[in-house]
Amino acid sequence: MRNRLDTGIVDVVVTSPPYNLGIEYSQYDDTLGRAQYLDWLEVWAIEVKRTLSDSGSLFLNIGSKPKDPWVPFDVLSVMRRHFCLQNVIHWIKSISISKADVGRYPGIEQDVSVGHYKPINSDRFVNDCHEYIFHLTKFGDVPLDRLAIGVPYQDQSNVRRWKSAGGNVHCRGNTWFIPYRTIQSRHSERPHPATFPTRLPEMCLLLHGMDSIRLTLDPFLGLGHSAVAAQKLNVNFVGFEIDPVYLEQARERLALAPDDEAVLSGPVPDIADARNQLSLEI
Repeated sequence: MRNRLDTGIVDVVVTSPPYNLGIEYSQYDDTLGRAQYLDWLEVWAIEVKRTLSDSGSLFLNIGSKPKDPWVPFDVLSVMRRHFCLQNVIHWIKSISISKADVGRYPGIEQDVSVGHYKPINSDRFVNDCHEYIFHLTKFGDVPLDRLAIGVPYQDQSNVRRWKSAGGNVHCRGNTWFIPYRTIQSRHSERPHPATFPTRLPEMCLLLHGMDSIRLTLDPFLGLGHSAVAAQKLNVNFVGFEIDPVYLEQARERLALAPDDEAVLSGPVPDIADARNQLSLEI
């Protein structure tokens, strides 16, 4: 980032750094001491802040594990030295809804369980079905396009009753149900041990507001889901990845995505150029 990105050039950062939970990456040690991990976190957080515009958004996805639930909050304690916490979003991966709890709610005819999670075999912990997305900004005053990811009113009478119910859509709120798609082989279909679905960065970009995005950044590119989201929404993107295998898979993923017009190598694009420019760096 220091070598490639000018100050204030980025409008949205969507990223998910290593959680320091002992995940087996091929090129990164995810078992640092907590103090060392937080020091490392602050180094790149400062650099992200430098690249971010004053009206920019950082969407930071952080998870934990039952034996170490403090990770998101320890991370947030570092981030608050440099950013304002504007929104806390809960990424729901799986949810169970009892018919008895919703009564006559339309569309739900029986108990429902949807989504995927990693089962926990324990008599102390419940299954962990969510992660955090911390929406961080420099001053806490970034206007958002809340209805860009809005949902229709279930009760249509609300549209007539409330003046704010224009367009039959209301704010989704801070609980986002974004399930992983069902896969048959984790090794071949999801070779990275810690990824988020493309829908997650897509929703972050839409929420920030498409009209105010010149350049999007992911400092921890992984398999390139944030790049695919940027490509889909036709916005400029730059990503960094230390693992050459993941980087190549990100490029392959982009090549398979529809309407591929991305630039997969070379210098970071001039944001004054046409949209849908993309650079992936190692």
